[in-house]
Amino acid sequence: MTEFYDTLETRSPAERAAQLFAALPAQVAHAQRASTAFAAILAGVDGARVDSRAALARLPVTRKGELMQRQQAQVASDPFGGFSTLVRGPAMPHVFASPGPIYEPDGAARDYWRVGRAMFAAGFRAGDLVHNAFSYHMTPGAFIMESGAHAVGCTVFPAGVGQTEQQLQAIAELRPVAYAGTPSFLRILVEKAQEAGSDIASLRKGLVGGEAFPPSLRDWFQERGMAVYQSYATADLGLIAYETSSREGMVVDEGVIVEIVRPGTGDPVAPGEVGEVVVTTLNPAYPLVRFGTGDLSAVLPGEDPTGRTNMRIRGWLGRADQTTKIRGMFVHPGQVAEIARRFPEIARARLVVSGEMANDVMTLMVEAAGAAEGLAARIGEAVRDVTKLRAEVRLVAPGSLPNDGKVIEDARSYK
Repeated sequence: MTEFYDTLETRSPAERAAQLFAALPAQVAHAQRASTAFAAILAGVDGARVDSRAALARLPVTRKGELMQRQQAQVASDPFGGFSTLVRGPAMPHVFASPGPIYEPDGAARDYWRVGRAMFAAGFRAGDLVHNAFSYHMTPGAFIMESGAHAVGCTVFPAGVGQTEQQLQAIAELRPVAYAGTPSFLRILVEKAQEAGSDIASLRKGLVGGEAFPPSLRDWFQERGMAVYQSYATADLGLIAYETSSREGMVVDEGVIVEIVRPGTGDPVAPGEVGEVVVTTLNPAYPLVRFGTGDLSAVLPGEDPTGRTNMRIRGWLGRADQTTKIRGMFVHPGQVAEIARRFPEIARARLVVSGEMANDVMTLMVEAAGAAEGLAARIGEAVRDVTKLRAEVRLVAPGSLPNDGKVIEDARSYK
């Protein structure tokens, strides 16, 4: 095959859904049995009945903060907090530390993070030399990219970060055709090469991650002869989604189930609405079920023009954790969701915090059609009950609130 990494990418949506949700019950049961964390989180759940999106949506969302808390509480006995099913030895070649710290296991499976699919879509092919400029120090980014490159059949130069002059010399002499790393460091390399007169013309393609990759920077590389694509992966979940030559959003990886939920909740949003990316992975070594990434995105309609048939998302649209301190108290997106759940008339709600420092003003904007008299007052009472703070409640027309995933908007002046 020359166009696709494997036949999974061109399955019919119905076939893909049938296969994923046929595999999901066993994965949930495995997580309950082999992971002490999910034995507690999913206590009382019958894994055999989690065989559809609707059933999956009824399970709790586990967010990174909870993972970190469990790791910290158990660090003396299990630094993975009971989430990993691996044991040290050949099955776990490395242990990594991401900022937090959060400790992550590396599995021995080929292309453990499944990034080979993203590299293939970015044009990487067997025999390519890849200049890998992710850090090889403690964090897993470099190893994630290296394992994907090896899966495609590439050779890797482990450049790491820093030492720009030596990196430019290596590029000029080794003539790699592909780059893996952050987009900002690739730009530094290109600019330094122009200043120093270094020949890095061999670089013609790249796969970047770890940072936002705006279209303006993508076009900047294109003008200099480089076709650079972005990947969306985490150390916990592996590849979540990847860009293709269509440049229309990002295609979801074949080894995960992605949901978009209202921030602070586990409730799926309507197609096209911005919300938090929640991922369930079919990786038996690290069986994360409904893991909240904290990232915002939205589903794109239709299939990718390249012929890949999986769900598409818009890419990274910001962070979902909008917890805000108001009048000395923290207000969470989940509290706004709790208020909305009490009133079936509410379609969407958005808490706007305005005013100047030490003079906070809370306004709850509520989309409600055909609101009964006194609804605003009753919602105001619920706001005080849930948050212990007073807010003005303003009813607005359905569809008038921005589709940006924000549940709490901090519009205060800090001058």
